[in-house]
Amino acid sequence: MPATQRIAGVGLATISGVAVAVQSRINGELGVRLGDGFGAAVISFGIGLLVLLVLVPTSPAGRRGLVTLRTALGNGALRPWQCLGGVFGAFLVATQGLTIGTLGVAVFTVAVVAGQSGSSLAVDRAGIGPAGAHPITAQRLAGASLAVVAVLLSVSDRFDQPDTLVLAVLPLLAGVGIAWQQAVNGRVRGASGSALTATLVNFTVGTVALLVAFAIDVAVRGWPTGSLPAEPWLYLGGPIGIVFIAVAAAIVRFTGVLLLGLATIAGQVVGAVLVDLVVPTAASHPTLTTLGGAALTLVAVLIAAVAPQRSARH
Repeated sequence: MPATQRIAGVGLATISGVAVAVQSRINGELGVRLGDGFGAAVISFGIGLLVLLVLVPTSPAGRRGLVTLRTALGNGALRPWQCLGGVFGAFLVATQGLTIGTLGVAVFTVAVVAGQSGSSLAVDRAGIGPAGAHPITAQRLAGASLAVVAVLLSVSDRFDQPDTLVLAVLPLLAGVGIAWQQAVNGRVRGASGSALTATLVNFTVGTVALLVAFAIDVAVRGWPTGSLPAEPWLYLGGPIGIVFIAVAAAIVRFTGVLLLGLATIAGQVVGAVLVDLVVPTAASHPTLTTLGGAALTLVAVLIAAVAPQRSARH
């Protein structure tokens, strides 16, 4: 593939990673205000879906993409399970609302990174993404392993707070799902020929999954105790998610899942630390261990990113 396309893809992924850190802060605050992480996730995904329901039908590329997608599903070129990436996007957004009020953006992001790094290796090796299979080299494995060490370092000052550490498992699992989400969304984009169409599929599936989870949450715990905030910026999580999903779906065929994930991770880590420093919350004052974990994460990204990008032979 042309080096310029790969470099441009990495740059876009890094910028979108910074946007994800901002989205995490927004959805986390919305979850705190509502007193319900699932409710915040439904609002975030729902707004994104409404925007897409306007954009896709009014866009020629979007309309063509929907027709092409239906054809691809009909002839078997795209499997129905490959359209379920939105379930993992929904889980990520839900964990933002459920945990960031306690963990802070930086610790949340490092936990996501650890899960995403390891999962990206497996997804790339299996060839689930549109770029095909990539081997698990010692260098890539070292980078992914170092990312796991980084998350342990970032939460090391909270080992005496077991409840907090249990919460960190949720973004860790969300990170595992992100790699698979990026891979299958890339497949949908390839089958439909439209990143916007792939994003609509992602948000539709994710919104349905969140509505089910929210209904169960309300049945068990009752209606959220908080109220809808008046600040407009707290409703921007969905539109930011549109940009992130669309960029990932468009460029994963140039970068592969691992390199896409690593570039996104770099942006997330830098963005998360900046957000926690510039707009801190009661739970998000980065300590030296948090900053050390973030720095180690960037080292892990660099180690894995400079590994040769070879396709695996089967």
